[in-house]
This record gives sequence, structure tokens and C-alpha cells, in this order.
Amino acid sequence: MKHRFSWLALATVTAIGLVGAMPIKTHAAVSHRYRRSTTATVFFHGYGSGAHAERHMVDAAVNAGVTNTVISANVTGNGHVTMSKKIPRGAINPIVMVNFEDNENTNYPEDGQYVANVLRKLKKDDHIKTVNLEAHSMGNMALAYYFLKNSNNSAMPRVKKQLDLAAPMNGIQGYDLPTNFTIDKKTGKPSAMSANYRQMTKLRQIYPKNQIDILNIYGNVGNGTDDQVDCRSAQSLKYLEDSRAKSFREKEITGPGADHVQLHRNPQVDQLLINFFWGK
Repeated sequence: MKHRFSWLALATVTAIGLVGAMPIKTHAAVSHRYRRSTTATVFFHGYGSGAHAERHMVDAAVNAGVTNTVISANVTGNGHVTMSKKIPRGAINPIVMVNFEDNENTNYPEDGQYVANVLRKLKKDDHIKTVNLEAHSMGNMALAYYFLKNSNNSAMPRVKKQLDLAAPMNGIQGYDLPTNFTIDKKTGKPSAMSANYRQMTKLRQIYPKNQIDILNIYGNVGNGTDDQVDCRSAQSLKYLEDSRAKSFREKEITGPGADHVQLHRNPQVDQLLINFFWGK
């Protein structure tokens, strides 16, 4: 089932097509200021968007000297994954920019399968054993549904870190966001739950235990939302994953750069992301 959500359709300009053609800035050498590993960091975009939405954050990492290896993965509507090139063996801090061709698919189990197909291919074809995951907006729903099915799947790379940006975990304004709900500040439990959120509460039993560091970033332009995602919806991630995560941290972004679209173009977010994934 698909729905056209105006709040996300307006959030970004749709870009469909093989993102392997996108030029990526690279540095000749990787800086020793950052952790050096073969863990791949995989970026997922939101509704109505594409890999172009990940580009500002990826360019920030490349320009900082985090890596000189960036590839793209295009996922068709039937789940077929095409990589722009292979990740060289021993590549330091490689980055994968994922593009969903069916970028308006709100069948979250299918979106979760898209994530699984990308990660499975990285392990099988590129011998990637560990990954970090970043998602913006509806991409976070894809990650959650990936974990619902694959938390204990040894055929997948082991997830080390997860950064959730503007995550609409407990619903979307104008569609399924519960009315007048509150958040328990200690546990993150919402007083009312959307149907999808109730489904995701299974993560409280199956999300990988003491394995994944989580950073949950959301924006507040001054009205309790980032103009599209309610802060309470983003804060609801805590109840789903905090009790099983290796660590869990939240960061609220304020000011003009806290807008839903601007969050993935925000230098403050860039630095938080770089420090979280690769900081020593």
C-alpha cells in the first residue's frame, strides 16, 4: 500500500536514476585524525528523495579526510541492487550512498527488504563484515523494519553504529501521528502509539543486544517539530531501542538549520555525524 505524504514530498526534490553517475569529491589520503577501519557506512534517504539528499553529509566526510572511497547503490522497485563499483579490499572508512528508485514506497516491510538487499550484497560481493547505518526521515522506518526481520541474521554484516536523523517513528503529521500524546522522558515510551509503532515495539525484544551505538538527531524550529516531523515522534525511538543498544544518545538541533530539509545540509549535523561514526 502506498500513500503520498505531502510533508515529505515537499521536503526534497525527487531524483530518480542510477546514482553511480554522480560525481563524488575524493581526497588522495585518509586523515589520521579519524578512526581507520574497513567498516562501511551506508546512507539511506527519505520519502520522495534520492541519494542526492545524502550528498552534503558525504561530501563533508570526504572533505574532512574521513575516506577516499565512496560508491553508490541503486535499488529498483523490485529490490534489485546495482553498485556503481566494487569497494576495494582494505578500503578505509568506505561510504555507500543508497538510492531507492521507488522512493514513495510506504510499505515499510518492503523498504526494510531494500535495506537487507543492499547489506547482503555488500557482504557477499565486497566482503564487508561490519557497517554503520545512517538514515534520514522515512529511511529510518526502512531501518527499523530491516531489524524486525534481520536482527539475528548472520548472513548480514554486523551493525556497529546507527544514526537516525529526523525519524518519524511514531507517525507522520497529517497521517498517522497520534493526537495529544506525551513522551515518558525516562523511557521514551509514548502515551499513544501508531499502528506501525506498535508493530515496531517487537524491537524491544529482538534488536541486537549491547551491540549498536545509536545517535538520534531531530530538529526543532521552535514549535516542537522540524516543520514536518514532530519531535515527540522522533523521541519515540528511545523506547524501541534504548534498552538493548550499546549506547543511546539524543541531540536536538534548533535554529534555521533545524528544518526537516535543512537537517541533512546542516554543518552542525555534519560534524556530529563525523564525530559519531569516525571520531577517535
